[in-house]
Amino acid sequence: MGTQYKSLKTEDIDFIKEQRVFFVASSSGKEVNLSPKGYESLKIIDSNTLLYMDYPGSGDRTARDIRNNGQVTLMFTSFTETAKILRLFCQGELIERNTEGFLEAAGNFREASPAAIRRFIIYRIYAVETSCGKSVPYMQYSGERAGVRDWALKKSLDNTIEKYIKDHATPPEL
Repeated sequence: MGTQYKSLKTEDIDFIKEQRVFFVASSSGKEVNLSPKGYESLKIIDSNTLLYMDYPGSGDRTARDIRNNGQVTLMFTSFTETAKILRLFCQGELIERNTEGFLEAAGNFREASPAAIRRFIIYRIYAVETSCGKSVPYMQYSGERAGVRDWALKKSLDNTIEKYIKDHATPPEL
């Protein structure tokens, strides 16, 4: 049976740090958006605050949804022997490029190249929920895909990233 509470516990923080992938779900009255996330892109600031480093991508639904109502759910699940699902119900806040706080946010990530980052997202947790995760299969981690990170860095070096971000700021209509 799942349990609900208001802030991350020490064991939740440890669990999050062990995960190689997590999922972000959002909606603003349109389609429900669900995105897998990886890299060392998430930092735990405190028991109710996370900071996410957002690379440019083909869509921008999470940001659209945060602008409209801010409601986001993050889900972490174990693919190892220890079965567990952890959901974080959050209010999102965007820190856009070239705005106050952007470079300060970048300082939380040792490998961050600010020129290659689309934005940072602050997730303010208002509820935490755990469940057993016993139906989740075992899977082995075999490595990261550097594609998006390398692509964004290349775009920043050839000075085309701003145009790409602008051209892809509105998600496609479904």
